[in-house]
Amino acid sequence: MVKFRSFLTATVAGVAALTGAAQAQTAQPNAAYVNAPVMNHIPDAQKPAGHCGIFQTCASTKIGLSRGDIMVRLSGVGVLPQDRDSNVKLNGQTLQGSHISTTNQAMPELTVEYFITNNLSVDLIATSTRHEVAAMGPNIPGGRLDVGSAWVLPPTVTFAWHFRPNKRFNPYVGVGATAMWFHNMHGADGMKLNSGFTGGPAVNVGFDYQLVGNWFFNADVKQMFVRMHAWAKGGAVDSLGPKGGHITAHESLDPTVVSAGIAYRF
Repeated sequence: MVKFRSFLTATVAGVAALTGAAQAQTAQPNAAYVNAPVMNHIPDAQKPAGHCGIFQTCASTKIGLSRGDIMVRLSGVGVLPQDRDSNVKLNGQTLQGSHISTTNQAMPELTVEYFITNNLSVDLIATSTRHEVAAMGPNIPGGRLDVGSAWVLPPTVTFAWHFRPNKRFNPYVGVGATAMWFHNMHGADGMKLNSGFTGGPAVNVGFDYQLVGNWFFNADVKQMFVRMHAWAKGGAVDSLGPKGGHITAHESLDPTVVSAGIAYRF
């Protein structure tokens, strides 16, 4: 009996030892599996250094505008002639109460701007707009005479002072000069229409706002001070006086130019 009990005790102890060893062997690979690194992403050390998308604002993105920056801007522009101080003459005689009326127009505009210093920039705008021209007044039959149409090319150079360089919101004021060429002129009702080159000063006010990365929103208002010198003859002009007569007009167009658009900084 004593021997049997000793054998039974030894057997139970052996089974327990074998069970514990099996459990230890099973736990060890499970722990290794749980703690294994997950390789479903690229380690930071392998990512390209300094990478920043064109539509991202990153740590390397410069905030605001400053010296050496070049801006290229595409805007929608409205040209609003003010038609001040008209003087209309028929065969050299002033038509009292008559004036010139020029239609408004909207077109795209391209602007290139360079920052000379943190605060001072120079920009050049380029666009061309088509306008209808009419003579109006009590001495004109029916009160209105359609003169024709003309395309206007008004390149304008402006020097602007920016108040908040290196800030997202950067308002400015500027002063410059504009020149106007009239081209592709077409007279109405058989008239021959022509106009001379003109130019004058310009002032403006606006702001830039950094949207994301190197992309900016711009809004700008320019006031130009220019006079138009035009003349027409033949066609409907002959109904106003002797055949072969001519109309001349001198007018302060003084267009207000309103624009808004998106710019990219290089």
